[in-house]
Amino acid sequence: MFETLSHLALQQYWWFIISLVGALLVFLMFIQGGQTLLGQIGKDSSRRDMVINTLGRKWELGFTTLVVFGGALFASFPPFYATSFGGAYWAWLLILFSFIIQAISYEFRKKPGNILGRKTYETFLFINGMVGTILIGVVVGSFFTGSEFSVDTLRMTSTTTSASNITRWENTTRGLELLGNPQNLLLGLSVFFLARIQGALYAINTIDDKIVFQRSKKQVLYNAIPFVVVFIAFAVLLLTSEGFAVNPETREVFMEPNKYLHNLLEMPLIGILLLLGVLGVLGGIATTVFKNSTRGIWFVGAGTVLTVFSLFCIAGFNNTAFYPSTFDLQSSLTIQNASSSHYTLTAMSYVSLLVPVVIGYIWYVWRAMNKKKISAEEMESEEHAY
Repeated sequence: MFETLSHLALQQYWWFIISLVGALLVFLMFIQGGQTLLGQIGKDSSRRDMVINTLGRKWELGFTTLVVFGGALFASFPPFYATSFGGAYWAWLLILFSFIIQAISYEFRKKPGNILGRKTYETFLFINGMVGTILIGVVVGSFFTGSEFSVDTLRMTSTTTSASNITRWENTTRGLELLGNPQNLLLGLSVFFLARIQGALYAINTIDDKIVFQRSKKQVLYNAIPFVVVFIAFAVLLLTSEGFAVNPETREVFMEPNKYLHNLLEMPLIGILLLLGVLGVLGGIATTVFKNSTRGIWFVGAGTVLTVFSLFCIAGFNNTAFYPSTFDLQSSLTIQNASSSHYTLTAMSYVSLLVPVVIGYIWYVWRAMNKKKISAEEMESEEHAY
């Protein structure tokens, strides 16, 4: 089946998969967002335990999705992995470190003989929630603004040269310079505030406590205002700025005014999905704030997936460099010059057929774990509480 597809079709298929996994990762960052709200929603010990436990039952899904996202990028587009992970390693190391201390915190926060104290691990959870969301947003923002790297295009076509030997990061700050780009930072802050909104909505949906509901509802509103401001600012900059276009015949990379706006107009289905995604996020917020709904997380979650998926699509499809170089335009990576071989993508595509089965299993486990809302009484009797 897959072996009959052209190399380009397989490359597009795998960028679709990457886009979907990336979108699911941003949705699952409600875990990180909730961790930054412990001081606002869980002001007392009992309610803090409830918030941490409802998030703790899902933290492994977020961590696993991050690993799958990185692994899929490595296997399908190895030059990107070598360039970004090998060049901007300070940004990626900070992201990975924040997820490591998250895992440690959920494991040891309530262990007997905890010499660091619960507050220390709760601080670690806050750090993961803030650093993980902002930096991932900043790194994804560089898909549109570019990074300073070069690629030896002659060695790139060699089948005997590894990806790590063809790329070179041209900035000594190794990824931290991405924070200096306002557009990157706006996307990072958008992800941060969106994660906090989702975290509050998830607490509303899974915790049976009136005070938690009221505090979470306030946080939805308080974070929705800065989210809308920074996301609109990011969208305006994105759609009015030059983009990294690729000549389909010569493969030459050049700057095109309003490239990403053109991508939306030339791919109307993606534009519709983006619009539906934004409306889903705003609708979920509105139903919670004005109608006291407990199901806002599903509207916002679906909207998040559609929005992020659409952003990935306009970054990689329609003859666009998905990882552009501001140091040397012709070093920019596209889904065509940065993908694995036809054979590798074909083999991976058969494995990808298991994805619906995995998603179905996750959904089944998710429903089983959330069948009953968390309450204060459960925290008192739960033997394996986080």
